[in-house]
Amino acid sequence: MTELFGDATPFWGSIASRALGWRPTEFWQATPQELVASLGSPSGATTTAPPSQETIRKMIERDSNG
Repeated sequence: MTELFGDATPFWGSIASRALGWRPTEFWQATPQELVASLGSPSGATTTAPPSQETIRKMIERDSNG
């Protein structure tokens, strides 16, 4: 991992420790892909547009008649 991150390795180790609660052993045993996946968006998260007002109205109507 040192080769991939170079001088930034301590920075990424600190991020993994604070954000993920990883101990040094967990950091050094992880692959770079695992680190990126762990720091990325939750699985299945999307960046789609919010629902339209019409969609919201239909959901409110559907759920209030439940």
